[in-house]
Amino acid sequence: MLRKRQVHLDFHTNGTLPVGKSFSKEQFQQALKVGHVDSITVFSKCHHGWSYHPTEVNEMHPQLDFDLLGAQLEACREINVKAPVYISAGFDEKEYLKRPEWRYICSLEREDAEEYEKEVHFHLLCFNTGYLDFLCKQIEEVMVKYNPCGIFLDIISPKVCFCEKCLADMKEAGLDCENEEDCEKFAQLTFNKYLSATNAAVRKYSDTATIFHNSGHIPKGDYRYIEANTHLELESLPTGGWGYDHFPLSAAYTRTLKNTEFLGMTGKFHHSWGEFGGFKHPNALIYETSLSIANCAGCSIGDQMHPLGEMNMSTYSLIGKAYSLVEEKEPWLDNAVNIADIAVMSAEALTGDRNVKADCGANRLLLENKYLYNFVDETTDLSGYKLLILPDVEIKSEKLIEKIKAFAKAGSKVIASADALVKDGEFILDAGAEYIGKNEFSPTYLVPGYDTVNGKTEYVMRCNSYLFEALDCETPAFVQNPYFNRTSEHFCSHMHAPNNPEKTYPAVAIKGNVAYIGWDIFTAYAKHGHLCFKELFSFVINRMLGENRAAFAEIPDRAVLTLTRQEKEKRSIMHLLFAHTTLRGEHTEIIEDTVPLYNVKCSVKCDKKPSSISIVPCGKELEFEYADGFAKFIVPEVNIHQMIAIKD
Repeated sequence: MLRKRQVHLDFHTNGTLPVGKSFSKEQFQQALKVGHVDSITVFSKCHHGWSYHPTEVNEMHPQLDFDLLGAQLEACREINVKAPVYISAGFDEKEYLKRPEWRYICSLEREDAEEYEKEVHFHLLCFNTGYLDFLCKQIEEVMVKYNPCGIFLDIISPKVCFCEKCLADMKEAGLDCENEEDCEKFAQLTFNKYLSATNAAVRKYSDTATIFHNSGHIPKGDYRYIEANTHLELESLPTGGWGYDHFPLSAAYTRTLKNTEFLGMTGKFHHSWGEFGGFKHPNALIYETSLSIANCAGCSIGDQMHPLGEMNMSTYSLIGKAYSLVEEKEPWLDNAVNIADIAVMSAEALTGDRNVKADCGANRLLLENKYLYNFVDETTDLSGYKLLILPDVEIKSEKLIEKIKAFAKAGSKVIASADALVKDGEFILDAGAEYIGKNEFSPTYLVPGYDTVNGKTEYVMRCNSYLFEALDCETPAFVQNPYFNRTSEHFCSHMHAPNNPEKTYPAVAIKGNVAYIGWDIFTAYAKHGHLCFKELFSFVINRMLGENRAAFAEIPDRAVLTLTRQEKEKRSIMHLLFAHTTLRGEHTEIIEDTVPLYNVKCSVKCDKKPSSISIVPCGKELEFEYADGFAKFIVPEVNIHQMIAIKD
């Protein structure tokens, strides 16, 4: 089982700086104890290319005069802290300068390639060159010399390279270097070769060492990558550009993978990696680690050690404020399984495009509406879910279409939008409507047939819309077009033309257990966040699921609800989280102040009346009512994170 209180200790150090002069085993150990750390990833080789231990394969950092890695591993063993070893795989600045034939070349255009070379940053090397053999020898040396519990390989992903070796090998394989599809095919072949070679270098000496290849993103549906790892680490620094809703989305997919443990990786930094002297407020780390454990993940907090080798005690005091709480909660986390009512078919998994926005919008809408959900791919068993959401993108796999049809035929609910329900110009499920096609007008206007906070009026929908003829369905929402699309010859006002009320078309079709929304609403919500998108989705999903939910809590839109199950202990755990976020600077969303929630009304579906409901870890029992299969109770206070145990 992965340890839940990990630190990822960055140590990328220029060759001119003094290294390890202030390292002390006792001080290193004290920092880990103050931080309540039970695992720390330490460095063999950094992005600059230097090793931090004696080496016959590479070069030790020129300012280091002892085995720093060995000393850290010894310190960890003495206090029962695990220590996976980090090896930079994609970057190696020293070798980039020494071995031009190993360099990654980003473009066939020489100007682009030269611009990449001149930029002040670490530079990539190509795995299709002798660099891969060099890297594997480094891995083998670490395995032989230190027998670590794990290997962490960083900065890896399939990359199209135009170095001489890649160009020659592509030509030999009959691939065209000017054809994008051929280039991507060869990049994947090179990446597969890297995964196979590096894993073999570890397994040659250990059957038990963990292996993780970090690419900064877990690609949904790409099992070639997923299965190359013994576990997954979800890099997601909210203040480093990821934002606070990135991790819930990534976790909602990763937790569906069978026999795959995972960590949520955040950072102690105000911004992101490589920041010396950057600190976030303790409340931020408490929330971020709580978000990880609420999603069935362990925790990893990024830090960066000063070149002198002394651990910053302010950092570990900060980490300890979060990890001391995680440690108290661990009995209610071990072997906990996430409970979900809803499956969302990942648009990324369907398209292979990590930049597709539909997943992001669906994630936000479900989080804000407090539904329990997972993101899935076409291999997932759907039988345990009550509702399947198909967000925006076309489904091309006939096998998946048959699976969706079987899911609906069994009586389970389906909500689809835009192209997701359409194949060859027809709906793949009976929505009581006949598909016409994509609307030529954009934006369009929503005319709701349900209550909204701003009343019955026309709401602008900044997204594509799709037309259909209503035959035998409920139509709770309608669409109106603008008078015309905005062009340089034909425009009105500052943004777009007003709605034309002379013609109204159906926009939502509901028949039995199938609902279709005629806008790419999930993509639009990710881009624009209009309240009207949320109100439309809320109406449709409430219409489809009603009270058939495993859990519910009356908490604000920024709050998070999850439910987990510890079957061995015969209990379910409700997680409630809430933090007040503020925008600081230009793009940095931070957490500082604690804003508690009081007297939160909650309900959990139970097969029988629970024997007890209590706040944990403190053990305070709550009064509750049990009726119609639901236990209802009030949580007196939620201060960042509260766990409630519902005992069978």
